[in-house]
This record gives sequence, C-alpha cells and structure tokens, in this order.
Amino acid sequence: MYAVIFKAKTGKLDSNYAHMAKRMRQLAIDKYGCCDFISTTEGNLEIAISYWHDLKQIKKWKQDPEHLTAQDLGKSTWYKSYTVQVVEIIREYRT
Repeated sequence: MYAVIFKAKTGKLDSNYAHMAKRMRQLAIDKYGCCDFISTTEGNLEIAISYWHDLKQIKKWKQDPEHLTAQDLGKSTWYKSYTVQVVEIIREYRT
C-alpha cells in the first residue's frame, strides 16, 4: 500500500477550486482505484492524503489529462507552494 501526501500553502481560491477538488477526488477513486482520499484545510494550509494499492495507479493518476489541468491551475492560481510525497506504508495499526 502507498500514500500520496500533498501539502500546500493556498493562495487565492476561486469558485472553480471546490468543484475541481471534488472532481479530482472522484476521478482518483472511480477511474484509478484510489482506496481512500482525505483532505483538510486550516487557514492557508491544505493537506490531502490519498491511498493506493500500487505505484502504477499513482503514475496513471498523475498523468490523467484532467489531473494535469488541475495541476496547472494549482501552480498558476491556487497554490503559493506545495510538496508531494509518495510513501510506502510499511505497517498499519487499527483499533
């Protein structure tokens, strides 16, 4: 299992932002097999974590044409800065 951790400092979030964020979440889950996708915003900080079975799914998701458009809008409009980390989950505990 893998996780993609997206952390951003937001800039100006226009009316298209919420629609695009919702669409990207659904696309990741419905088309690319994302297991779970959670996000939260506090002030101007955003974090989103998506969970995946394998790296091939993540690569296909990253290259999706709609996602590429969202990435471009993020860079040019919505985010002041961001980081993306792809990590392998070694162990998981639940209660």
